[in-house]
Amino acid sequence: MSRLMLAAALAAVAFAGNEPNSQPNPYQTVKGWYHLPEGRTMGSTSSVAIDSKGHIWVADRCGKNSCAGSDLNPVFEFDESGKMLKNFGAGMFIFPHGMFIDKHDNVWIADQLGHIVVEFSPEGKTLMTLGQKGVPGQGEDGINQPTSVAIAPNGDIFISQGHENRRGEGPADILKFSKDGKFIKRFGGHGSGPGQLEMPHSITFDTKGRLFVADRQNNRIEIFDQDGKYLDQWTQFSRPSGVFIDQHDVIYVADSESQSVKPDPNQSKGKGRGGMNSDYGWNPGWKRGIRVGNAKTGEVTAFIPDPDAEDLNVRHPATTGAEGVTADRHGNIYGAEVGPRDVKKYVKK
Repeated sequence: MSRLMLAAALAAVAFAGNEPNSQPNPYQTVKGWYHLPEGRTMGSTSSVAIDSKGHIWVADRCGKNSCAGSDLNPVFEFDESGKMLKNFGAGMFIFPHGMFIDKHDNVWIADQLGHIVVEFSPEGKTLMTLGQKGVPGQGEDGINQPTSVAIAPNGDIFISQGHENRRGEGPADILKFSKDGKFIKRFGGHGSGPGQLEMPHSITFDTKGRLFVADRQNNRIEIFDQDGKYLDQWTQFSRPSGVFIDQHDVIYVADSESQSVKPDPNQSKGKGRGGMNSDYGWNPGWKRGIRVGNAKTGEVTAFIPDPDAEDLNVRHPATTGAEGVTADRHGNIYGAEVGPRDVKKYVKK
Protein backbone atom coordinates (compact mmCIF):
# COMPACT_ATOMS: atom_id res chain seq x y z
CA MET A 1 0.00 0.00 0.00
CA SER A 2 1.32 3.45 -0.93
CA ARG A 3 1.88 6.12 1.69
CA LEU A 4 -0.97 8.15 0.18
CA MET A 5 -3.38 5.23 0.34
CA LEU A 6 -2.31 4.42 3.90
CA ALA A 7 -2.86 8.02 4.99
CA ALA A 8 -6.31 8.02 3.41
CA ALA A 9 -7.21 4.75 5.11
CA LEU A 10 -6.06 6.02 8.50
CA ALA A 11 -8.00 9.24 8.03
CA ALA A 12 -11.16 7.29 7.19
CA VAL A 13 -10.80 5.25 10.38
CA ALA A 14 -9.96 8.26 12.51
CA PHE A 15 -12.92 10.30 11.41
CA ALA A 16 -15.45 7.49 11.41
CA GLY A 17 -18.22 8.22 13.86
CA ASN A 18 -17.56 11.97 13.81
CA GLU A 19 -21.07 12.80 12.67
CA PRO A 20 -22.41 15.93 14.40
CA ASN A 21 -23.74 15.38 17.93
CA SER A 22 -23.68 11.58 17.55
CA GLN A 23 -21.29 10.61 20.34
CA PRO A 24 -22.39 9.32 23.75
CA ASN A 25 -22.36 11.43 26.91
CA PRO A 26 -20.61 9.46 29.66
CA TYR A 27 -20.55 12.45 32.04
CA GLN A 28 -22.86 13.87 34.67
CA THR A 29 -22.99 17.55 35.55
CA VAL A 30 -21.98 18.85 38.98
CA LYS A 31 -23.20 22.32 39.86
CA GLY A 32 -22.19 24.37 42.88
CA TRP A 33 -18.95 22.43 43.49
CA TYR A 34 -17.01 25.57 44.51
CA HIS A 35 -17.51 27.87 47.51
CA LEU A 36 -17.22 31.65 47.25
CA PRO A 37 -16.94 34.19 50.08
CA GLU A 38 -20.28 35.22 51.55
CA GLY A 39 -22.02 37.74 49.34
CA ARG A 40 -19.79 37.05 46.32
CA THR A 41 -21.25 35.60 43.14
CA MET A 42 -19.42 34.21 40.15
CA GLY A 43 -19.35 36.54 37.17
CA SER A 44 -18.98 35.71 33.51
CA THR A 45 -15.88 33.66 32.90
CA SER A 46 -14.18 32.02 29.96
CA SER A 47 -11.08 31.23 32.02
CA VAL A 48 -10.37 28.01 33.91
CA ALA A 49 -7.11 26.07 34.35
CA ILE A 50 -5.59 23.44 36.65
CA ASP A 51 -2.16 23.45 38.26
CA SER A 52 0.17 20.55 39.13
CA LYS A 53 -1.47 20.11 42.55
CA GLY A 54 -4.88 19.61 40.96
CA HIS A 55 -6.10 23.01 42.11
CA ILE A 56 -8.63 24.76 39.91
CA TRP A 57 -7.99 28.37 38.91
CA VAL A 58 -10.75 30.62 37.61
CA ALA A 59 -10.72 34.24 36.43
CA ASP A 60 -14.20 35.76 36.45
CA ARG A 61 -15.29 39.27 35.48
CA CYS A 62 -15.81 40.59 38.99
CA GLY A 63 -19.30 39.22 39.61
CA LYS A 64 -20.67 40.57 36.32
CA ASN A 65 -19.31 40.74 32.75
CA SER A 66 -16.60 43.35 33.26
CA CYS A 67 -14.09 44.32 35.93
CA ALA A 68 -14.02 47.97 34.85
CA GLY A 69 -14.43 50.13 37.95
CA SER A 70 -14.72 47.11 40.27
CA ASP A 71 -12.73 46.57 43.47
CA LEU A 72 -13.43 42.81 43.52
CA ASN A 73 -10.72 40.20 43.09
CA PRO A 74 -11.29 38.24 39.86
CA VAL A 75 -8.69 35.45 40.25
CA PHE A 76 -9.65 32.39 42.32
CA GLU A 77 -7.76 29.28 43.37
CA PHE A 78 -9.87 26.32 44.59
CA ASP A 79 -8.78 22.94 45.87
CA GLU A 80 -10.37 19.78 44.48
CA SER A 81 -13.15 19.92 47.08
CA GLY A 82 -14.12 23.42 45.92
CA LYS A 83 -12.67 25.24 48.93
CA MET A 84 -11.36 28.68 47.98
CA LEU A 85 -7.65 28.98 48.73
CA LYS A 86 -6.82 32.31 47.18
CA ASN A 87 -8.52 35.35 45.62
CA PHE A 88 -6.58 38.30 44.19
CA GLY A 89 -6.16 40.64 41.22
CA ALA A 90 -8.44 43.62 42.07
CA GLY A 91 -7.89 46.54 39.71
CA MET A 92 -5.56 44.61 37.41
CA PHE A 93 -7.95 43.52 34.66
CA ILE A 94 -10.83 44.85 32.61
CA PHE A 95 -12.04 41.70 30.83
CA PRO A 96 -10.19 38.48 31.79
CA HIS A 97 -10.53 36.10 28.87
CA GLY A 98 -8.00 33.25 28.60
CA MET A 99 -5.88 31.50 31.21
CA PHE A 100 -2.90 29.13 31.11
CA ILE A 101 -0.80 27.53 33.86
CA ASP A 102 2.76 26.66 32.90
CA LYS A 103 5.08 23.90 34.17
CA HIS A 104 6.21 26.11 37.05
CA ASP A 105 2.58 26.65 38.12
CA ASN A 106 2.79 30.29 37.10
CA VAL A 107 -0.60 31.64 36.05
CA TRP A 108 -1.01 33.54 32.77
CA ILE A 109 -4.11 35.63 32.04
CA ALA A 110 -5.07 37.35 28.79
CA ASP A 111 -7.13 40.51 29.37
CA GLN A 112 -9.02 41.07 26.12
CA LEU A 113 -10.22 44.64 26.66
CA GLY A 114 -7.21 45.55 28.79
CA HIS A 115 -4.90 44.56 25.90
CA ILE A 116 -2.40 42.87 28.21
CA VAL A 117 -1.16 39.40 29.12
CA VAL A 118 0.01 38.99 32.72
CA GLU A 119 2.09 36.25 34.34
CA PHE A 120 1.63 35.62 38.09
CA SER A 121 3.46 33.40 40.51
CA PRO A 122 1.28 30.85 42.34
CA GLU A 123 1.28 33.32 45.25
CA GLY A 124 -0.16 36.11 43.11
CA LYS A 125 3.00 38.14 42.49
CA THR A 126 3.18 39.78 39.07
CA LEU A 127 6.17 38.36 37.15
CA MET A 128 5.66 39.76 33.64
CA THR A 129 3.24 41.99 31.77
CA LEU A 130 3.07 42.09 27.99
CA GLY A 131 1.25 45.01 26.39
CA GLN A 132 0.07 48.34 27.79
CA LYS A 133 -3.08 48.25 29.90
CA GLY A 134 -6.05 49.86 28.20
CA VAL A 135 -4.13 50.69 25.02
CA PRO A 136 -4.62 48.54 21.88
CA GLY A 137 -1.16 47.65 20.68
CA GLN A 138 -0.05 48.94 17.31
CA GLY A 139 2.63 47.65 14.99
CA GLU A 140 3.89 44.14 14.38
CA ASP A 141 4.46 43.33 18.06
CA GLY A 142 1.41 45.15 19.44
CA ILE A 143 -1.06 43.28 21.65
CA ASN A 144 -4.64 44.07 20.73
CA GLN A 145 -7.63 42.12 22.11
CA PRO A 146 -5.70 39.09 23.41
CA THR A 147 -8.06 36.17 23.81
CA SER A 148 -5.78 33.37 25.00
CA VAL A 149 -2.20 32.54 25.95
CA ALA A 150 -0.21 29.29 25.92
CA ILE A 151 3.38 28.53 26.87
CA ALA A 152 5.44 26.18 24.72
CA PRO A 153 7.65 23.51 26.33
CA ASN A 154 10.73 25.71 25.79
CA GLY A 155 9.04 28.70 27.45
CA ASP A 156 8.09 30.63 24.31
CA ILE A 157 4.88 32.61 24.75
CA PHE A 158 2.03 32.35 22.22
CA ILE A 159 -0.90 34.78 22.29
CA SER A 160 -4.05 34.64 20.18
CA GLN A 161 -5.67 37.98 19.53
CA GLY A 162 -8.72 39.45 17.86
CA HIS A 163 -12.33 39.33 19.02
CA GLU A 164 -14.16 41.41 16.41
CA ASN A 165 -17.54 40.10 15.31
CA ARG A 166 -17.22 41.41 11.77
CA ARG A 167 -14.75 39.79 9.41
CA GLY A 168 -11.74 41.86 8.45
CA GLU A 169 -11.83 44.24 11.42
CA GLY A 170 -9.22 44.33 14.18
CA PRO A 171 -6.49 41.68 14.46
CA ALA A 172 -6.92 37.95 13.87
CA ASP A 173 -3.56 36.34 14.43
CA ILE A 174 -1.06 34.65 16.74
CA LEU A 175 1.87 36.46 18.36
CA LYS A 176 5.01 34.61 19.44
CA PHE A 177 7.39 35.94 22.10
CA SER A 178 10.49 34.47 23.71
CA LYS A 179 10.27 33.36 27.34
CA ASP A 180 11.69 36.72 28.42
CA GLY A 181 9.06 38.65 26.49
CA LYS A 182 10.93 39.57 23.30
CA PHE A 183 8.81 39.59 20.16
CA ILE A 184 9.65 36.88 17.62
CA LYS A 185 6.93 36.77 14.98
CA ARG A 186 3.22 36.82 14.19
CA PHE A 187 1.18 34.61 11.88
CA GLY A 188 -2.40 34.06 10.78
CA GLY A 189 -4.40 37.05 9.58
CA HIS A 190 -7.96 37.52 8.40
CA GLY A 191 -9.54 34.95 6.11
CA SER A 192 -10.90 31.43 5.90
CA GLY A 193 -8.12 29.83 3.88
CA PRO A 194 -5.45 27.48 5.23
CA GLY A 195 -3.51 29.24 7.98
CA GLN A 196 -5.86 32.23 8.10
CA LEU A 197 -8.01 33.05 11.12
CA GLU A 198 -11.21 34.77 12.17
CA MET A 199 -11.63 35.36 15.90
CA PRO A 200 -8.95 32.99 17.24
CA HIS A 201 -10.55 32.40 20.63
CA SER A 202 -8.38 29.84 22.43
CA ILE A 203 -5.01 28.10 21.95
CA THR A 204 -3.21 25.11 23.45
CA PHE A 205 -0.41 22.64 22.70
CA ASP A 206 -0.49 18.87 22.30
CA THR A 207 2.28 16.56 23.53
CA LYS A 208 4.14 16.97 20.22
CA GLY A 209 4.25 20.72 20.67
CA ARG A 210 1.75 21.45 17.91
CA LEU A 211 -0.33 24.58 18.42
CA PHE A 212 -4.11 24.08 18.27
CA VAL A 213 -6.14 27.24 17.57
CA ALA A 214 -9.88 27.56 18.12
CA ASP A 215 -10.65 29.47 14.90
CA ARG A 216 -14.18 30.20 16.07
CA GLN A 217 -15.62 32.38 13.35
CA ASN A 218 -14.52 29.82 10.75
CA ASN A 219 -16.08 26.90 12.71
CA ARG A 220 -12.83 24.94 12.86
CA ILE A 221 -9.65 24.14 14.74
CA GLU A 222 -6.42 24.94 12.93
CA ILE A 223 -3.12 23.25 13.76
CA PHE A 224 0.30 24.89 13.38
CA ASP A 225 3.87 24.10 14.26
CA GLN A 226 5.71 26.52 16.55
CA ASP A 227 7.13 28.43 13.60
CA GLY A 228 3.61 29.22 12.44
CA LYS A 229 3.54 26.70 9.61
CA TYR A 230 0.01 25.54 8.87
CA LEU A 231 -0.43 21.78 9.33
CA ASP A 232 -4.12 20.90 9.29
CA GLN A 233 -7.68 21.94 10.08
CA TRP A 234 -10.44 20.02 11.87
CA THR A 235 -14.14 20.80 11.62
CA GLN A 236 -15.46 17.78 13.52
CA PHE A 237 -15.27 19.61 16.88
CA SER A 238 -17.88 22.12 15.71
CA ARG A 239 -17.57 25.86 16.47
CA PRO A 240 -14.77 26.04 19.07
CA SER A 241 -14.74 28.67 21.80
CA GLY A 242 -12.30 26.80 24.04
CA VAL A 243 -9.73 24.05 23.50
CA PHE A 244 -7.57 22.10 25.95
CA ILE A 245 -5.33 19.05 25.49
CA ASP A 246 -4.11 16.98 28.44
CA GLN A 247 -0.88 15.01 28.91
CA HIS A 248 -2.45 11.95 27.26
CA ASP A 249 -3.47 13.90 24.14
CA VAL A 250 -7.13 13.85 25.06
CA ILE A 251 -8.64 16.97 23.52
CA TYR A 252 -11.55 18.90 25.03
CA VAL A 253 -13.40 21.46 22.90
CA ALA A 254 -16.18 23.77 24.06
CA ASP A 255 -18.80 25.02 21.59
CA SER A 256 -20.87 27.79 23.17
CA GLU A 257 -22.25 29.49 20.07
CA SER A 258 -23.44 27.19 17.28
CA GLN A 259 -26.75 28.25 15.78
CA SER A 260 -28.72 25.69 13.79
CA VAL A 261 -31.07 28.07 11.98
CA LYS A 262 -29.94 30.95 9.79
CA PRO A 263 -32.38 33.89 9.89
CA ASP A 264 -33.54 35.83 6.87
CA PRO A 265 -30.43 37.65 5.59
CA ASN A 266 -32.58 40.64 4.63
CA GLN A 267 -33.47 41.03 8.29
CA SER A 268 -30.02 40.25 9.71
CA LYS A 269 -28.17 43.08 7.96
CA GLY A 270 -26.72 45.47 10.47
CA LYS A 271 -27.71 43.44 13.52
CA GLY A 272 -25.01 42.83 16.13
CA ARG A 273 -23.85 39.72 17.91
CA GLY A 274 -26.66 38.20 19.94
CA GLY A 275 -29.37 40.17 18.15
CA MET A 276 -32.55 38.27 17.34
CA ASN A 277 -31.91 38.44 13.59
CA SER A 278 -28.13 38.05 13.66
CA ASP A 279 -26.64 35.10 11.78
CA TYR A 280 -23.58 35.18 14.04
CA GLY A 281 -22.74 31.62 15.05
CA TRP A 282 -24.63 29.95 12.21
CA ASN A 283 -23.35 26.36 12.11
CA PRO A 284 -26.13 24.14 10.71
CA GLY A 285 -26.39 20.61 12.04
CA TRP A 286 -24.23 21.22 15.11
CA LYS A 287 -25.31 21.55 18.72
CA ARG A 288 -23.59 23.44 21.50
CA GLY A 289 -21.69 21.52 24.14
CA ILE A 290 -18.32 20.04 25.03
CA ARG A 291 -16.70 17.48 22.73
CA VAL A 292 -13.99 15.09 23.88
CA GLY A 293 -11.66 13.28 21.53
CA ASN A 294 -8.18 12.24 20.47
CA ALA A 295 -5.68 14.97 19.55
CA LYS A 296 -3.56 12.45 17.63
CA THR A 297 -6.27 11.11 15.33
CA GLY A 298 -8.97 13.77 15.46
CA GLU A 299 -11.62 11.27 16.50
CA VAL A 300 -14.48 12.63 18.63
CA THR A 301 -15.43 10.13 21.33
CA ALA A 302 -17.88 11.95 23.62
CA PHE A 303 -20.33 14.84 23.50
CA ILE A 304 -21.76 16.67 26.52
CA PRO A 305 -24.79 18.61 25.23
CA ASP A 306 -25.50 22.10 26.50
CA PRO A 307 -28.99 21.94 28.03
CA ASP A 308 -29.32 25.74 28.01
CA ALA A 309 -29.20 25.76 24.23
CA GLU A 310 -32.34 23.67 23.66
CA ASP A 311 -34.61 26.70 23.15
CA LEU A 312 -32.17 28.75 21.08
CA ASN A 313 -34.73 29.43 18.38
CA VAL A 314 -36.81 31.28 20.95
CA ARG A 315 -34.21 33.07 23.08
CA HIS A 316 -31.28 33.21 20.64
CA PRO A 317 -28.62 34.09 23.25
CA ALA A 318 -25.16 34.83 21.92
CA THR A 319 -23.52 32.25 24.15
CA THR A 320 -24.56 29.46 26.51
CA GLY A 321 -22.63 26.70 28.21
CA ALA A 322 -18.86 26.55 28.44
CA GLU A 323 -16.49 28.82 26.55
CA GLY A 324 -13.38 27.93 28.52
CA VAL A 325 -12.61 24.27 29.19
CA THR A 326 -10.01 22.18 31.01
CA ALA A 327 -9.70 18.77 32.66
CA ASP A 328 -7.94 17.46 35.76
CA ARG A 329 -5.75 14.40 36.27
CA HIS A 330 -8.82 12.29 37.08
CA GLY A 331 -10.51 13.17 33.81
CA ASN A 332 -13.04 15.51 35.37
CA ILE A 333 -13.94 18.36 33.03
CA TYR A 334 -14.49 22.00 34.02
CA GLY A 335 -16.38 24.44 31.81
CA ALA A 336 -16.20 28.22 32.33
CA GLU A 337 -19.40 29.94 31.26
CA VAL A 338 -19.95 33.51 30.09
CA GLY A 339 -23.73 33.56 29.69
CA PRO A 340 -24.78 31.54 32.76
CA ARG A 341 -21.90 33.06 34.82
CA ASP A 342 -20.82 29.78 36.31
CA VAL A 343 -18.18 27.05 36.22
CA LYS A 344 -19.62 23.56 35.81
CA LYS A 345 -17.87 20.30 36.64
CA TYR A 346 -18.43 17.12 34.61
CA VAL A 347 -17.54 13.72 36.07
CA LYS A 348 -17.76 10.23 34.60
CA LYS A 349 -21.06 8.47 35.33
